[in-house]
Formats: sequence, C-alpha cells, structure tokens
Amino acid sequence: MQSTITPTFSRGTRSFILATTFLNFAGAGVISPVLPSIVGQYTSRDQVAFVSSMLYTVFSLFTFIAVPTLGALSDRYGRRPILLISLIGSAVGYFLFGVGGSLTVLFAGRIIDGITGGNIATIYAYAADITEPKERTKFFGIIGAVSGLAFIIGPALGGLIFRVTTSYAALMYFSAAIFLVNTLWGYFSMPESLTPERRTTIRFVQLNPLTQLVRVFQLAQLRILLAAIFVWTVAFAILQSNLSIFTADKLAWQPDANATVLVYIGVIGVVLQGAVIPRLLKRIPEGRLASIGMFLMAAGFMVFVAMVLTLSVPLIFIGATILAIGYALILPTTGAMVSKAVLATEQGRASGGNQSIQALGRVIGPLLAGVTYGISAAIPWAAAAVLVALGGLLILGALPILQAHREQMQAAVVPKGVALETH
Repeated sequence: MQSTITPTFSRGTRSFILATTFLNFAGAGVISPVLPSIVGQYTSRDQVAFVSSMLYTVFSLFTFIAVPTLGALSDRYGRRPILLISLIGSAVGYFLFGVGGSLTVLFAGRIIDGITGGNIATIYAYAADITEPKERTKFFGIIGAVSGLAFIIGPALGGLIFRVTTSYAALMYFSAAIFLVNTLWGYFSMPESLTPERRTTIRFVQLNPLTQLVRVFQLAQLRILLAAIFVWTVAFAILQSNLSIFTADKLAWQPDANATVLVYIGVIGVVLQGAVIPRLLKRIPEGRLASIGMFLMAAGFMVFVAMVLTLSVPLIFIGATILAIGYALILPTTGAMVSKAVLATEQGRASGGNQSIQALGRVIGPLLAGVTYGISAAIPWAAAAVLVALGGLLILGALPILQAHREQMQAAVVPKGVALETH
C-alpha cells in the first residue's frame, strides 16, 4: 500500500463507512419498541417475553458467528462485495420481518439480518485500508463511538418511525428501504480498497469466532479491562432486550409508550456524549469515569428492581435517567482505554477483539433475561445490577495494570526525559 491515501477514498467514502456502522448497530435495537406486540400476534401471552428474548439472542448469535467469516471472505474477495452483499442481506431480513405470518418467518428474518450484520470486521478492515497508520487509531475510535451511540439511538429511532407509520410492517419495510438506499450509496461511493495482490486465501482458523477473542486475550494488559467490558455488555443487552418486554407485559404499554422511554434514554445519552463527557474527560481520568458509570448503571438497575416490585411509572424514568448517564460515561472511556493500552500495530487486533467480546455479551444478555424473566420479572434487572457492579470493580482492578503497561510502552519508544503524548 502506498504511503498516502489514494484520492478515490474521499470524505464521502468515510461517511459511508460510518453510516453503515451506525445502521448495523442501530438495527439491533430498532425493533425494540414493537417487538413484544409483533411476537404477541403469533404466540400466547405468557410466551411473549421468552420468544422476544430468543429473537434478540439468535440475531446476536449469528452476528457473532458471522464476524470472522465475513472478515475472511473480505480478505479473499475484497471489502466492497462483502459490504454491499451484507447490506442487501440486512434489507432482506427486515423485509421478512415485515412480512411476518409466523414465528418461523420472524426468526428467519433475524437470522439473515444477524449473519449479514456481522460485517463489523470488514468495516474495520476497510477503515484500515483507507487510513494512514497515524490516523487509524482516531478513525477506529470514531467507528467505536458511532457503534455505541447507535445502540442508544436505535430503539429510539424505531419508536419514532413507528409513531409516524403506526404500522409494524411499515417500520420494517422502512428499515429495509434505508438499507437499500445505503447499498446504493456504497455502490457509487465505495471503491475497492483491497488490491488483488494483497488478497489472501481463507484458512479454517479464521472462521472460528473464538479465534479473535483468544488473540486479544493474549494481550495481558487488556484481560481485566475486557472482562469488565464483557459483563457490562451483558447487562446493557439485558436492558435493551428486556425493557419493552417488561412494560408491555406488566404495564400493558403499547409501542408508543415504549418508544417514549427509549427516546428519553437516547436523548440523554446523545446530549451527554456530545456536550458533557468531552469536558469531563479533560478533568477526570477515563478509568475513573468508566468505573463511576458502571456503579451508576448498577444503581439504575436496582431502581428497576424497585420498579418491578411497585409497578411505579416514575421509577422507570428515574432508573432510565441513571442508566443513560452511566452508559454515556462508559462508552467513550472504555473504548479509549482499549486503544491506549496497545501499540499502533495492535489497534486492529484490539478493536476487533473488543467488538467480538461485546458481540458475545449481546448473545448472553437476552438469553439470560429470557430464561430468568419467567421466574421473576425482577431477576433480569437484579442480575444486570450485579454484573455491571462487578464491571466497575474490574475497571478499578485494571487501572494499575494499564498504567504500568503505558509506562513500559513510553520507556520503550521515547528517549529518557521526553514525555509521551497520549492519544
């Protein structure tokens, strides 16, 4: 690869990559406000919570499985065809979900969308292809921030679209249309970034979704931090998959009401990350903010436990406020901590591993919620509180290790007496 970026990789190409990242991760939650109502058309009331959780689980499971496969295919056949095909696949998945007719069709739609949504490895690979090494860390950070915001905005966006369309099917068809439009944008604005001479053959080990996890856990300085990110992701996945299920089941809320809470959480998260968190980062270390965010989320989940016991609507908004603040503190800080813990040559490995461990957490979270909800509606929230509190303790335990490793990196690359500028 040449030392400068090819002119064909325009600003529009980068914008397309960020938009694709947003759609992939927002898609995981866009159906949240309406999912219990859709599932309720095809199963008994006492099975809605479990079936809805399983739809979240299969989506995340097939995404987790597909990530290394699509990444390997992009190494062999190029980034462009894999990204375009995956976008078309997501459109098909939403279309099937809109058609509905049976639980089988709903699961087929989520499986297809999950498989084609596993293109995050290809997205990072494309981003690496089109950026210089000195710019790569920053662009990877932007991708991570966009993916995190999408998880907040996705459910809110789904609720807003439903309010306009007032139709479950129309929401799904609209989402499918957005993916098709994004495919056309990519077709015209995304040149191939992987030249033929740089393409490789596919090895079986590349197709194992656990390989990336093993590789990133070989970075000893990241193990405790990644464990914290994992348990936090499980807890957040419980929130994302379980909130609309609970409000529909126990409070008889319709999609409009579910959307109100999700929009509320999304607005708080976006405002804080855009206006408040950057200022806090100038005064408070990232690790401390991350641990504070996790303990706040634990408190928010405990408010939800009280909400289950009292069925108090105000407690929903109090808990949601605390959770949104905690999430806004955690998202940018943990991503930055992972990036700063490795050298420039390890950024792809660290970023990919971080995404893989979060993908695994999004498999386990809805599954845990679905299995325990039938025992008591309070158990998923209590479990989430314990998990995210554990995450806060793990962050505190990781800080001395990360600091020591950073000092080692500084000593290795900077002459004695010269300060290392952090990124």
